[in-house]
Amino acid sequence: MRILPAALGVVILLSSCGPKTLALPSDPVDRAATCGVVAAIEARAATPDVKADLSFAAQGRIIHYALLAGAEGGGFSSERAAAVNARMVALEPAIVKSKWQDLVPPCRAAFPLAATQSVNLPKDTLRARLGCDALGDFLLKAMAKQDSAYAKEFLAYRQLSEKLDRSTMIGALRGRAGTDQEARRDERDKALGEIVQSGSPAAVMDECIVRYG
Repeated sequence: MRILPAALGVVILLSSCGPKTLALPSDPVDRAATCGVVAAIEARAATPDVKADLSFAAQGRIIHYALLAGAEGGGFSSERAAAVNARMVALEPAIVKSKWQDLVPPCRAAFPLAATQSVNLPKDTLRARLGCDALGDFLLKAMAKQDSAYAKEFLAYRQLSEKLDRSTMIGALRGRAGTDQEARRDERDKALGEIVQSGSPAAVMDECIVRYG
């Protein structure tokens, strides 16, 4: 049974018969992808109807691993986040057949921010607004094929983006980064890299809507 819509990398197999025992890979992309798959399996196991769509919050928790990997080292690397998503699909079959439960504690240790229940938006107002806009856009693109399943959330994110674009955000960004497009992209990437560390994506976006929507 396929758990994921998309995703991941090489896992270390430590046993040769029966369910495999896995260890987290040392490669950062593979490590994030592995934990994303584990999160997906956990979410699916907790869903009574195996054919039903996962909740939006659960999808956000899965995607969070790619976002956190993209934010490693400061700023945000969309290429690294995409690499994590690509690796998840490749890793899923082996992990599903393994003792994946053994990976839950090391994943929590490796990605403590993925387990946080609180939301703390950046204190810098422009950085927070840019981050909300960028995170909403990332989620819209990441789950574009499931638009109908999460229509309510997607509509709210599009409305938030429109409101932010009509606000003083654009002028403030121009004041900080000037007219250079690359400098503006850098500011947006820094904002996304910071806000993905503020909490689980769905919860963060809920707070963004409360504050700026």
